[in-house]
Amino acid sequence: MVQPPFVLEPESEARGFRKYVPHPGHPRIAGLDQTDIETYSMKIASYPEVVRVFDQWKAQLNEPFYGITTDGQRKEGLFGIDDEGAPVEQMVAAAKEVEAVLSEEELRVVSHEIDSHDWRKWSNPEVLIFQYGVRLHTLTPPKIVAILKLVEASLSEAGYRKVVTAMDLNHFLGELVNGAPILNRHSYQFAMYGIQSTTEPWGFSLTGHHMCLNIFIVGKQMTISPVFIGAEPNEIDAGPLKGLTVCTDEGSYALQLMQTLPDQLKRKAQIYTEMYSEKMPPDRWNPYDQRHLGGAFQDNRIIPYEGIKAIDMPSAQQDILLKVIGSFLDLLPPSPFEARMRQVKKSLNETYFSWIGGYGDKDPFYYRIQSPVIMLEFDHHSGVFLLNKVPAKHHVHTIIRTPNGNDYGRELLKGFRGGNGGVRATRTWPTKCSGTAFRIN
Repeated sequence: MVQPPFVLEPESEARGFRKYVPHPGHPRIAGLDQTDIETYSMKIASYPEVVRVFDQWKAQLNEPFYGITTDGQRKEGLFGIDDEGAPVEQMVAAAKEVEAVLSEEELRVVSHEIDSHDWRKWSNPEVLIFQYGVRLHTLTPPKIVAILKLVEASLSEAGYRKVVTAMDLNHFLGELVNGAPILNRHSYQFAMYGIQSTTEPWGFSLTGHHMCLNIFIVGKQMTISPVFIGAEPNEIDAGPLKGLTVCTDEGSYALQLMQTLPDQLKRKAQIYTEMYSEKMPPDRWNPYDQRHLGGAFQDNRIIPYEGIKAIDMPSAQQDILLKVIGSFLDLLPPSPFEARMRQVKKSLNETYFSWIGGYGDKDPFYYRIQSPVIMLEFDHHSGVFLLNKVPAKHHVHTIIRTPNGNDYGRELLKGFRGGNGGVRATRTWPTKCSGTAFRIN
């Protein structure tokens, strides 16, 4: 695993990703073409340093869900039930088509109750930590197509393109490092929750390396959160998909914002000048999440506000900030997107922007945008399969979280039940996946 870097490479050594692609016999990628995801995951999960991290993650997962907060106290009443124009009819039709093509056994594996603990078992590494659904690569092409049509029906055109591009980039990485069995466009796990209905709450997840979606819907309202989208590298520079990139707007808009802030606000927003610093507290950086605070298994983390308030920015920079937020939320279909942006704008007086790293055109960086109703993170990482030891702009991670309890649509679910006498809808499949974990303890 990557060790913490203390110095950055010179700028001339930090451009492009091809120079960091390991040769076929390199220890980091040796044997990847001769393994499968289960064998690979068991091997990684046997390393003592990984066991320690996985044990910590499992302990956090075992805590009852509460939600990300700034001080340990959840703010209530932020998320009400409303008609926000979600495309529920198209989503339900697509979900029914998935049910029609899956076998009875596959349906048992993917089907969960709406408030199942398995929602929270997503993770973005290539390692399969928990099994709670079906892997796309084990399915026939018509079944994969049906699942992707459900994803497409649930997102905007740009959002679906972003998701599919992240999957294509994962496949490209597999080709680069000779690791296609574990890194490909179908190395993702699919699960469904609740009863697919235009009135009952339901949802689904599609999760794997560098692409994790959790989508909850009730009536005409939906939540896409938590979300993780990234890539290593974040561009395809050869072959029929040459030119594809992902998460470029999230980076370029934020850099424009940081570069155009008044100097005094730049200094206040930049909470650390280096991507790794001995000044950071022990829990601020780790080799898995690096600077991210809201990654997998962090559902209940206390994350205080940092940086500067949006309302202290000049109006032009507030506009750029909203463009940054929109570049994350463009996953949503048009009407839910507009509803979510209205919610975001209402909280601008308690929206904070913080930055780590430099803000020159070539500098890698991290930033976070955080308010009572949204938390967005962007991070440039050091290499995992590629060999750059320091953060580089070709390795990107982004995260969407909904603080104060509405990850996985939990607050909407609570509101729905409150308005329906607390009646809980349950699935009728004979069994459901238990969320098998690889044995590491």
